[in-house]
Amino acid sequence: MRYLLVEDDRETADYVSRGFREHGDVVDHAANGQDGLMMATDASYDALIIDRMLPGIDGLKLLNMLRAGGNQTPAIFLTAIGGIEDRVEGLQVAEDYLVKPFAFAELHARIGVLVRSAAPTDAPQTTYSLAGLCLDRLKRTVERNGEAISLQPVEFRLLEYLMRHEDRVVTRTMLLENVWDFNFDPRTNIVETHISRLRSKIDKGFDRPLIHTVRGAGYRLSDDG
Repeated sequence: MRYLLVEDDRETADYVSRGFREHGDVVDHAANGQDGLMMATDASYDALIIDRMLPGIDGLKLLNMLRAGGNQTPAIFLTAIGGIEDRVEGLQVAEDYLVKPFAFAELHARIGVLVRSAAPTDAPQTTYSLAGLCLDRLKRTVERNGEAISLQPVEFRLLEYLMRHEDRVVTRTMLLENVWDFNFDPRTNIVETHISRLRSKIDKGFDRPLIHTVRGAGYRLSDDG
């Protein structure tokens, strides 16, 4: 996902940006309304995160200008202005409204709802393939170059997640949350152990590896090494 954060407080901007980047997302930051308007107009984003109290163009006016210009990117106001009338006014133009102070987990969850609600309602993808590696979610089968590979359920979920994020770095935190449903770090080598087991089944005996370690960041499934 790619988000635009329009926030003039540097500490808040760093906190939000770091949180999304740890989930593998891209965050562009604008520190004032004018820059936010220009960036939202010039680029495509999955969601907008906008402070109400901004230098130059305030957040409410900024979003009204975008809507008037036909920009319907889902947006959430992230602001210290928490009065009932302020919320009602904000929700007339934005899809959501979160009052500071806030927990990043709640912001992340709300953004997820916005993005899912705006996504096309196409049928979910059921098969993935890369360099002869094929995974079928419905049949629960995996093969590489036509050779069937037997995976344990957790290994299947791990490979599916990697294939869904082909060519993207996925962090240990992302894997713990999405494969094991852990919202905490168990301080074990559970991720490393299962990656090693998966490699032994997916890559061993084939001409080139597909699962790569990105030092200091996580893992990436890719055919380009």
